[in-house]
Formats: sequence, C-alpha cells, structure tokens
Amino acid sequence: MDIHTEHRYAINLNVRGIQPSSTLRINELSNHLKAEGKDIIKLGLGQSPFPVPERVVRALQDHAQEKDYLPVKGLKGLRQAISGYINRKAKLSSSWEDVLIGPGSKELLFILQLAYYGDLLIPRPSWVSYAPQARIIGRSVHWLPTHAENNWQLTAEELDIICRDDPTRPRILILNYPSNPTGCTYTEEQLLAIANVARKYRLILLSDEIYGEVHFEGKHKSIARYYPEGTIISTGLSKWAGAGGWRLGTFIFPPELRPLLDAMAIIASETFTSTSAPIQYAAIPAFEGGDDIEEYLVQSRRVLKVIGEYVHRRLSDMGAEVQKPEGAFYLFPNFSSFREILAKRDIKTSQAFCQALLESTGVATLPASDFGFVPDHLGARLAFVDFDGAQALTMAASEFGDYELNDEFVQKACPRIVMAMDKMEHWLGSL
Repeated sequence: MDIHTEHRYAINLNVRGIQPSSTLRINELSNHLKAEGKDIIKLGLGQSPFPVPERVVRALQDHAQEKDYLPVKGLKGLRQAISGYINRKAKLSSSWEDVLIGPGSKELLFILQLAYYGDLLIPRPSWVSYAPQARIIGRSVHWLPTHAENNWQLTAEELDIICRDDPTRPRILILNYPSNPTGCTYTEEQLLAIANVARKYRLILLSDEIYGEVHFEGKHKSIARYYPEGTIISTGLSKWAGAGGWRLGTFIFPPELRPLLDAMAIIASETFTSTSAPIQYAAIPAFEGGDDIEEYLVQSRRVLKVIGEYVHRRLSDMGAEVQKPEGAFYLFPNFSSFREILAKRDIKTSQAFCQALLESTGVATLPASDFGFVPDHLGARLAFVDFDGAQALTMAASEFGDYELNDEFVQKACPRIVMAMDKMEHWLGSL
C-alpha cells in the first residue's frame, strides 16, 4: 500500500476500533439469520413492540405534505406541547423556549457532549451508546460502580467519591431510569440524595427518561424536581409511543442552561439542520396527550409488567440472579452460577455465552460486556419485546380487561416469549 492510499483511509483515531452499536448489530444479525430460514427469537434490540397510537399516525398522514425546513430548535407548536407535557408529568414550570428537538435523543446526546467540555460519568451498567459517543468526541469516561444487591442503582455516596478529589472539574452525569439494561428505577429518596451531590459539585445532569412513561405503576418521578437548575430531561417518542423509527427526541433544559441549549442549536444548524417536518407535526398530539393516549399507556404498562414478572420468575427458577424490573422492557440476568459448567464448554465470557445461546436455541440477547462490564461477567440483557404489541394491547383491554393479567395472558399474547424461556431453560439444563 503506497502512502497516498494510506492517507486516503486515515480514519479518525477516536473512531478506529469502535464496533457498530451492539443493539443494532444484534438486530441485523437476527434478521439475517431469519432470512436464512432460522427461527430467531429477538430479545436483543430494545424496540417497543407496540404500534404508534392511531391519532398520532393520522396526524402524520395529515401532515405528509409538510416540506419546509423548520426552525433548528424545533417547531414552536411541538416545543409548546412538550413543555406542557413535562410540566404536567414532572410538575415543573418550563417554557417552550427551554425545549430542543432533534432526530432522536441519541443525536442530541452526541451534540451535548460536543457543546459541553466535560468528563462523562456513567453508572455501570449503562446503555450501549453513551460511552462510545464520548470516545468518538474525545471525552473522558468514568464508570461509576453499582451493585446487584442495590438493583444496580447509583448511590449518592459513590457519586461523591468520584467528584470530591477534583470538585470543580466540569462533568456530565447520565442517569437513565427506568434503566436500560436492568429495568430497575430510583426511589424519590435516592433521587433527592443524588441531586444534592450533583448540586454540590455543579454537575450537568442528563436525566434520560425515555422509559419514564413505561414505569409499570405509572409513578415515574424526575430528578429535575430536586435539581431543576442543573438537570436536562431527555425523552422522545421511541419507547412509550412505539415510534423508534420516526427518530424524534427532545431535551428540556432549565433556564439556567439556556447558553448550552443555544450552543447545541448552533451545532445542529451545521449538522442535521432540523428534524423531519411531518414527524414534528405528528408528535404534537402525542405530547398533548388525551384519554386515548392515557388508555394506550395504561394497557402498555399492564402488558409489560406481567411479561417482566413472568420472565423474571422463569429466569430465577433457572438459577440466574436477576432483579425484578420496575419499568421499560429489559432484564439483566447474571448466569455466574453456571460458570464452572460453562467453562467446560469453553464459554468464559458474556459474549461467548450469548453466542452459544443464539447458536443453540435461536434466542438473541446481548452480553453484559456491551453495557460496561468486564468480559467474564456472565450477564446478559434480555429485551422482552418479541410479541405482537397490537394484539397484546387489544387482548389486555378486552378479553382481560376486567382481570389482573397473568400467565394465561402471557401464554396467549406472547407465545414467543414463553418459547424463549423454555428454550433457555432446556439449554441451561442440558449443559
């Protein structure tokens, strides 16, 4: 290879060696295997199984002709709807000018790290894209320890320990709750304690509440209530409105961080310009809410709760250590009790475990190493989403409308989830 060819492929060193997002990679691999005729149960990609609410779909149809570039910060009507939404849900007093719209909250997180020059603090385990984004931009990442016996929740004490040695260092702390990958969430007391430490060190706190509406009991609380001046709330349409592919995310800032919002808008103006016009118009009724949206959420929570409890029980009975989920559609089981028997088959890492599980059973999961753990932590993330969400919502509201959902519902509405547990149980029992 001559020097000109070498220079032509001089990829940014911050990008070299990073693999594509593991959640997207497992989805593409699952689709590839299905196309080859293999029966794959997709518990890898965390995509909402539910359809987009009908009124929101109709709004998209009604606005399909919108073709103009919209303001960089977003459509005023949508920003007003989101401000009203967050004020209702989190009991805040934001204005529409505090809202920034982007093509997915992932993109907004990326430009936040570009706009703010600070280290990234991430509790372990965390969603797969937080750390790689920081690495691409060239920011330092500090993993904060959490523990299974504490439901993988960050404690105020652990946050204080990492901040106290350099108390004025600029930092962004990301909290994601209910959590991807664990399904666990924080109590009000835990949030208040973390907020006090964040205020003490003047942290920028990004509260990733994309799963807030699928808290199983509908009782999600935002840490912005306790640290309003330093908290940015992140949400969107992907997880609670079933619209992941629509790519619409939003950040809600406190007035004190308006300069940061403005800086992000400058970056947006030079990169994605603005978010899709029809999508923005269609999102207005989703955030304005109404009886139909509330009923959709009530039934979504009922369905996810009963599946989460079913899968939790099945995994526990198999011998996995796993925390009971409180929201979202994830569990994070640890299979270390099988370590010796797995090692005899040369399965010594979470990556090897998930690969062997996929090859042996067709059940696709993600290894704990994708979520910040060392390779030999024998954990995996399961996204219990391989079921017909529209059918499940209808069944929950009609046939099971007057009853508490139970195993009979799971077996009728979610047969592939039941099959996945059966296959895993048989495989682990045959090791």
